[in-house]
Amino acid sequence: MQPKPSGSAATRTPGDEYSCARAWAALTAAHGRIAERLSTALGQACDLSINDFEILLRLDQVPAPGMRLGGLNRAVRLTQPSLSRAVIRLEGRGYLTRAGTADDRRGVLIAVTAAGRNVLRRAAPVHAQTIREFLLDPLTPAEQDLLGRALARVAERDPAGDG
Repeated sequence: MQPKPSGSAATRTPGDEYSCARAWAALTAAHGRIAERLSTALGQACDLSINDFEILLRLDQVPAPGMRLGGLNRAVRLTQPSLSRAVIRLEGRGYLTRAGTADDRRGVLIAVTAAGRNVLRRAAPVHAQTIREFLLDPLTPAEQDLLGRALARVAERDPAGDG
């Protein structure tokens, strides 16, 4: 079932566009502020970037033998060249392994190593503390719940508009 539109073009007031712009500006400003804090905290505590953390987190949840690069690309949302460079860098640090697939000579499976899991275990509390401090603590519990539900709905929405 598709969500109902917030109003047709005929019923929207001229201020609606500004309301959308203000909401977008607030979202991008909050994201930028939190991403900056996360980057600093993860870099200082574990020498990881936000993208490194995301890659390790996604791969930590994947059973052996690992995940194809294309699947990781859909999960992490980096350009393919940026993701490839990050994977190579993390492999060089001993946090990931890359191996060919049995069914496709060009396919590559990526898996997190024990060292990758260890650094992720050190990084997760830093990540959680930063998210709590800069995103959740300024909100009431009801606002936190609303934010979580609203963002989940946006994240799950089909980009083609089918749901």
